[in-house]
Amino acid sequence: MSGGTELNWSILGLGRFGRIHARTLQTVRGVRLHSACNRNEDILQHHAAELQLTKISTTAADILADSEVDVVSIVTHWQDHYQLTLDALSAGKHVFLEKPMAATDTQAREILAASKKSKGLLMVGHICRFDPRYILARERILAGEIGEITSIHAKRNLPVAPANIRLGKIPPLVGDGIHDLDLAMWMLDRKPNSVFARNIKIHDFTYPDAGWAMFDFSDPDNSSETLVVIETHWGLPETTETVIDARMEIIGTSGKINIDCSQTGLHIQAKHSRYLDTSYWPQIESETFGVLRSELEYFANCIKSGSETSVITNEQACDALEMILLAQKSADQQQMLAIV
Repeated sequence: MSGGTELNWSILGLGRFGRIHARTLQTVRGVRLHSACNRNEDILQHHAAELQLTKISTTAADILADSEVDVVSIVTHWQDHYQLTLDALSAGKHVFLEKPMAATDTQAREILAASKKSKGLLMVGHICRFDPRYILARERILAGEIGEITSIHAKRNLPVAPANIRLGKIPPLVGDGIHDLDLAMWMLDRKPNSVFARNIKIHDFTYPDAGWAMFDFSDPDNSSETLVVIETHWGLPETTETVIDARMEIIGTSGKINIDCSQTGLHIQAKHSRYLDTSYWPQIESETFGVLRSELEYFANCIKSGSETSVITNEQACDALEMILLAQKSADQQQMLAIV
């Protein structure tokens, strides 16, 4: 570590979510928020001032050339992940790469290959694997408490927002459906056999407003049938009070599990009634808590101990991307696709 016992951590993409990353890193023990970049200088200056961050740049190359930087969070547009990650790994930096890993499965596999040659450690951020609700559900499944899984229905829906925030950037299935597909593969410990998906286009945005996908996870080895349905709708009424309407129902042969992340336990009734985040990155005074902090602390500890990440492996992140891109292709072509 260049700065002694602390990890010098930089943010590549100090935008909306990059700011959340930065704010969270400032509360992680053994980590120092070192620097950040954003191509938009106005946004960069605004967030840097709030974070009291003096080392900033409009180009990632400046950050990656800095020998003091140990780790980078790549929190840019998903279609920029590929080259930035390759450049960061080539520079020997440890890389926390937000999902989705890349824009294509070929790019993801190239990133995976590059990570094996780099002295830097790579971890892809699949935050739901650090959520205690999903962790506990998986433990009960693996313990056999609800028998063989026959179906999973997951929804991860959001209130409508200006297109430049979401639907001008990424399809709902790729942006959010990948969370629930990854969780299903994690819980079932296998990949699907086929997928049939459909998009719903309501507005004239770059991407459709919603996507549904049905994955066949049936296991031919024990003649069991398992279906996983993923619903991602980014067109809920703008008055919807939830932070994110995320729920999952898992039905087994001898029981079922319900996970409800839509009600956070903290509801404010005022001029605009709403739920406040209490799980992912809630801020209390100047400190940020929650699942994102657990995820970043985990990666920091892996770097310090020199151990590979095991909660989410890079191979699993590649698989999740490949499967959700096939779902998007199925929706675009309106036909079922076999997965080989």
